[in-house]
Amino acid sequence: MAQRTVGAATSEATGREEISSQQWRWSVLAGMASYLDAGSIVALGAGLALFQSYLHLNSTVVGALAAIGPNAIGCAIGAFIGGRLGDRLGRKRIYKYDLLVYAVGVLCVALSFDSVMLFLGVFVIGVAVGADVPTSLALVGEFSPPKSRGKLLGFTQVAWSVGPVVVLVLALVLAPLGLLGIRIVFLHLLVVALVTWALRQGLTESPRWQAASAAAAAAGTTARHGLRDLFSGAHLRALVWTGSIYVFWGLAAGTAGIFTPYFVKTLHAGGQAAGVALSCGGFVISIAVTVLVFMRHADGTHATRRLMWAIGSVAQIVAYALFLFLPFTIPVIVINIVLFSAGGALAGEAFYKVFSQELFPTMLRGTAQGFTFGVARMCLGVWSFFVPTLAQVGLGVVGGLLSVFLLISGVVGYFFMPDTSGKTLEMIEAERATA
Repeated sequence: MAQRTVGAATSEATGREEISSQQWRWSVLAGMASYLDAGSIVALGAGLALFQSYLHLNSTVVGALAAIGPNAIGCAIGAFIGGRLGDRLGRKRIYKYDLLVYAVGVLCVALSFDSVMLFLGVFVIGVAVGADVPTSLALVGEFSPPKSRGKLLGFTQVAWSVGPVVVLVLALVLAPLGLLGIRIVFLHLLVVALVTWALRQGLTESPRWQAASAAAAAAGTTARHGLRDLFSGAHLRALVWTGSIYVFWGLAAGTAGIFTPYFVKTLHAGGQAAGVALSCGGFVISIAVTVLVFMRHADGTHATRRLMWAIGSVAQIVAYALFLFLPFTIPVIVINIVLFSAGGALAGEAFYKVFSQELFPTMLRGTAQGFTFGVARMCLGVWSFFVPTLAQVGLGVVGGLLSVFLLISGVVGYFFMPDTSGKTLEMIEAERATA
């Protein structure tokens, strides 16, 4: 059984393009990290106004709550730690236990009766998903065939959107129950986390990580995989590039994910149900574009990747520029959601995931993505702290700033995108070593 597992997982090295049923299964289990990450973000977003009313929180406290959770600082701390430990100790040691920590955090939020329980639960959820995401994505990148890497990593992005859809549909159905409905939504995440944890017990360690770790130990070169390596040469350039596109894109995506229902309700564009339904529609669009466009073409030529990025970037910039000129009404919100969701599927986290696996060697892959993922969520945490206050002044300010952030991500991503499409991880590493 172990030999069959290693053979399936190392198909990239032989250039085999077909995706085995085992690789799909592993992608599903790894992708559940994205499901639980996004699901928890959106569940908090859907319940933010209700928790605010129940616990009598002011806008500053609401911003702080959003800033420490799965959307931001808590997740950043988990990513920094989990990504590095995943490289040093192996992928399996991280994803074997982190979902149990996640379950504790979710239960704490679901049963919270005061602000202390709520803040503690949200923070624990953030740390757990932060540790899981870079480790799980590294696993997917390491067993994917070279010409299907984008497809499988794109599939994890589908999971990232499915989580919010399920959460938001539940929130919509349970909206008449008020805060009790949100508590039930969080309990659903508890069940999913425990089931995923149980199914993951059958996953093996990444054969590519095992091989790289053994080779480094045999050669006595473990030290060369330290943090110093990450901040020099080609690794530093890759770190700056992936970090730049994700940090600035993430500010917009995080705002959309957690604050859309809050904006709709508190700025009187619609009620709780309307805000949840609009958010849900955005994620459905993201799923459709990811499946029909990204997963089909992400493994195409370098020119194809750049074209996808350009189209997606323009759509997203326009989506938030609308708020500079048009009132915050339901029709305008619908246009914003359509443009941002479709554009984000082409020039957003999915490509960030792909390049984060392709541009770094095995023993630094989790560390690198944990670092950029963590920095992005940390920046989002700081930004989230101010968003509710800025929105009270007018959403034009928020929309204008997000348009600038998306412009930076789009320009950097398009003009400095490396050509790695269709190549094995070994080929890419060899090319970058001589660059």
